[in-house]
Amino acid sequence: MNQKTNTMRLIWPLSPHADPRREGAPLRPDQDFPVVHRVPTSVSVVLADAQPAIRHGVRSVLERSGGISVVGEAATADEVIEEMCRCRPGVLVLDPQMDGSAGAKVIPEVLRLWPGTGILVFSAVDDDQAITSALQAGARGYLFKRADADQILRGIQAVAAGEAIIDKSIAGRLGALMRATSGQQYYYPFPQLTNRERDVLERIAAGKSNGTIARELVLASKTVSNRVSVIFGKLGVADRSQAIVLARDAGLGHG
Repeated sequence: MNQKTNTMRLIWPLSPHADPRREGAPLRPDQDFPVVHRVPTSVSVVLADAQPAIRHGVRSVLERSGGISVVGEAATADEVIEEMCRCRPGVLVLDPQMDGSAGAKVIPEVLRLWPGTGILVFSAVDDDQAITSALQAGARGYLFKRADADQILRGIQAVAAGEAIIDKSIAGRLGALMRATSGQQYYYPFPQLTNRERDVLERIAAGKSNGTIARELVLASKTVSNRVSVIFGKLGVADRSQAIVLARDAGLGHG
């Protein structure tokens, strides 16, 4: 993953409304490296936002990209359903705040009617409840409206490919957010990691060296070194100190 970006690709436990064929597909627990998805050669998108200027700006970005076509626009919750029915897009880019409480109900309704749809939330709201509600309802991605053109494109490509993507600023508190809103059911804060990588990260967060980790996990030092590099890439961090901060902020390494 590009370490300069502000988004993180994740494998997320989606809502019961989501298509079970895509849940967890990019990574299997017994793998150290992600399975490469084929991004559709042409992605159709419906833009749903109350502000015409936002829709125009995103449309301009997408039309210049090639391979992504905007097939419809909506300014209200009712219009979203109408456009989804008319266009049957692969991706819905949605601001859930666009129509008050009706806008917040769009995600589960769309997934009930068209369960294969990739929903990318594009919102100015950095609110814990809004974020968790959108993800639990089945949105595959959550980006803020400060995202640049490249981040928007990658977000759409990710959800179109069945992956999940969130703004990097959310990632550090993701585990705590989901635990707080799911009856204390535990969700690992970095679900893009394999089980073996989690073992390594938890020891990194505890301040252990590669040599110590190798001894504890009965692995070769080179294997641990390679796994650490993969972890850094998946977390979007440049070095060990950044990984430790991110992991500890998410609740690891304190035991």
